[in-house]
Amino acid sequence: MDAITRYQSFDLLATLVAVVENEASVSFANSALEDAMGLSRRSIVGSNLCDVFTEPALLQNALLGVRDNAFAVLRYDAFLKRLGAEPMPVHVIISWTEPAVEIVVEMVPLEKQTRQDREERLAEQAQTNKELIRNLAHEIKNPLGGIRGAAQLLEMEMESAELTEYTQVIIREADRLQSLVDRLLAPHRRPHMVSDVNIHEVCERVRSLILAEFPKGLKVVRDYDTSIPEFRGDHEQLIQTVLNIAHNACQALSERMTAGDAVLTFRSRVLRQITFGKQRYRLALELHVIDNGPGVPDSIKDRIFYPLVSGREGGSGLGLTLAQTFVQQHHGLIEVDSTPGRTDFKILIPLP
Repeated sequence: MDAITRYQSFDLLATLVAVVENEASVSFANSALEDAMGLSRRSIVGSNLCDVFTEPALLQNALLGVRDNAFAVLRYDAFLKRLGAEPMPVHVIISWTEPAVEIVVEMVPLEKQTRQDREERLAEQAQTNKELIRNLAHEIKNPLGGIRGAAQLLEMEMESAELTEYTQVIIREADRLQSLVDRLLAPHRRPHMVSDVNIHEVCERVRSLILAEFPKGLKVVRDYDTSIPEFRGDHEQLIQTVLNIAHNACQALSERMTAGDAVLTFRSRVLRQITFGKQRYRLALELHVIDNGPGVPDSIKDRIFYPLVSGREGGSGLGLTLAQTFVQQHHGLIEVDSTPGRTDFKILIPLP
């Protein structure tokens, strides 16, 4: 069995993989390595892998160490040469097969590694948020009912209308907190209602709601890829997700609306062979909600998806938390890139 047949499963990986033998001669290169180097597999196989690095001696020494059983696995950072492009920073992982005739060299682009680390942090953060919200909401809900009930009983015993004003304050505030708790628990209570979803119908629904609320000074731009297929998802959750993001954007655009040059853009695209959430997908939806507002304040950039964190006075800080929860229930994620004058929320969801 030749090397291409033995190692063809490496073509499914998003990382760059080469199998070497006889010093550093390449016997197999996966498709990700072809794409990164801008060379065909045929031209890579048989070449010396050391030659594709800016510092060949590092790989030579690493391969010697693995062959001499000094290391089972060795890691280091390097720069990979690319045809017609700047060298790519990569994290190199070298491991040997049994017996150590062939050595597997895996190269993880550092940019991709950074993104994977960020995605892991977002996933862990979302799970922590979920547990925190549920526990906190239940702890608040139980005494709230008692406070409201006691205020009602106390009001019934009072004869002074002036004093009942105070009990009414207690009841109203208890109701307000109850509403907040219900909103916190909403995504965890409601069952996931799955149906066929057209993402552009979702965007059009949100567009009509936004224009009804902000009729002056706002231009909504639609930049759709109409080839995007329908997918299975929760229609109402996705509407709420896009609406929460768009509504936040419009509130940030208040000054530009007054000036008459506020712009909100919905942009949809299809991504192919993309990796996120530690999984590789053949197709994925990429939906951008972009505004030309002042940007996310630096003080909350790293906490923007935390519950009860808001960039404006009077905000509940729940809109983006709920949006993140809904997207993750679709096995996707939300990323944000914000600078003054441009904020881009990107939603990624796997497609069939």
